Amino acid sequence: MSFSITEVLKKLEIDTEHINPGVSTGHAFKTGKGTVIESYSPADGKRIGSIGTATREEYEEVIQTAQKAFEQWRLVPAPKRGEVVRQLGEELRKYKNELGALVSYEMGKSYQEGLGEVQEMIDICDFAVGLSRQLYGLTMHSERPAHRMYEQWHPLGIVGIITAFNFPVAVWSWNTAIAWVCGDVCIWKPSEKTPLCSVACQKITARGFERNGVPEGVSCIVNGDYQVGEMMTHDRRIPLISATGSVRMGKMVGAAVAQRLGRSLLELGGNNAIIVTEHANLNLAIRGVLFGAVGTAGQRCTTTRRLIIQESIYDDFKNRLINAYAQLKIGNPLDPANHVGPLIDKQAVDNYLKAIEQAKSEGANFIVEGGVLTGDGYESGCYVKPCIAEATNDMQIVQTETFAPILYIMKYRHIEEAIALQNGVPQGLSSAIFTNHLLEAEKFLSHQGSDCGIANVNIGTSGAEIGGAFGGEKETGGGRESGSDAWKQYMRRQTNTINYGTSLPLAQGIEFAF
Repeated sequence: MSFSITEVLKKLEIDTEHINPGVSTGHAFKTGKGTVIESYSPADGKRIGSIGTATREEYEEVIQTAQKAFEQWRLVPAPKRGEVVRQLGEELRKYKNELGALVSYEMGKSYQEGLGEVQEMIDICDFAVGLSRQLYGLTMHSERPAHRMYEQWHPLGIVGIITAFNFPVAVWSWNTAIAWVCGDVCIWKPSEKTPLCSVACQKITARGFERNGVPEGVSCIVNGDYQVGEMMTHDRRIPLISATGSVRMGKMVGAAVAQRLGRSLLELGGNNAIIVTEHANLNLAIRGVLFGAVGTAGQRCTTTRRLIIQESIYDDFKNRLINAYAQLKIGNPLDPANHVGPLIDKQAVDNYLKAIEQAKSEGANFIVEGGVLTGDGYESGCYVKPCIAEATNDMQIVQTETFAPILYIMKYRHIEEAIALQNGVPQGLSSAIFTNHLLEAEKFLSHQGSDCGIANVNIGTSGAEIGGAFGGEKETGGGRESGSDAWKQYMRRQTNTINYGTSLPLAQGIEFAF
């Protein structure tokens, strides 16, 4: 980087000396009167800034402002809403380097990954612009003479967005860019571990919205802990809650929203596997496995956590993998020479160490040892070694998602066995196979193959593009965000029938004499 983190924060209007606004309804920012959250960088352990969280009274003000904004925003033609989102994409282009650096510094992922996350925001804005002219319904032929049937889509209202620390800005944009062109307004509760990223996004958004006369309340943030999330999930005025996080959190959100017959869009845990067959390009597979397993220090929901290798190439591939791990550089994520940054905090480090101990107690054999790094550059205490363990799929720890760079490897004999191992976990987010054999690839993608929401051939489990709907099955929650027809989750479907005749025939030929 050619600039300091101090300059980055200044350009993004993040005041490190005073408490930053924790509550915003768009153009208006205010310091929340609730508990103060201190944000520390896992890169160096230094305090970045403070956030005042939302009280119940402030939350209520945000809800009321959002409700009023929806009444106006839904009347703006969808292509005009798309134009506003297009301009947001332009604003993000201006601040890509700075926002990417803040993501890297506050969350701990590499600067390149931080830039990639902001690029995802730009891409989804571009996607949403085109979508604003393609919110298509269908026409249907009526069985009754002189009748016309069709369906149309209407905005839902307020969309509540709860995001996780590992993608502190991109997942918010997946939801908001689509929801806004659909005519919805959004309330965002970001992770309390990365609150300053939300303030930066809101300030960038506010500038574009203010220029276009967008009503106050179309974009809102309410920083806080789980209690703010509970306010949102129990609030009948929020018809859709989009929540990203752990399976445990998702089950609570899903139950609370279902209790009031609302909608939930859940993006939860992943326990993703890559199958490497004897027909694979092994050089390609090594690169895919390596980034999948250690990218974002193993803190992606799409991180590769299990590696299933055909027995005839098992020893060869294992040795290649050990050699690749030996070349990894671990350190400050803002240094482009480093491959792996820190875990988010000390609690994540503790979970990593406990998982290693449990794996050993269950009989796993570590061929690349883990551990916490100390010394110069590792003062935050959040840097750990990516590790590899030979294990079996039925081990309890292998069945569990640990948000850390721990890779479990195992062997298989036949492709059917490999697919069964891949599917043999409670989660169902992302999956991949490396093979140049057509029949193996097609079997993996067929209804007999992967049971995940994402299934890839000759690429890893991480790195989804915004054009495809993102999400998974089973305990991953079944939600779909971003591309394809995921926009339908942010709208309500209405079927319309018009009688343009002078009689009133009934459907199914029913006679009603009167």
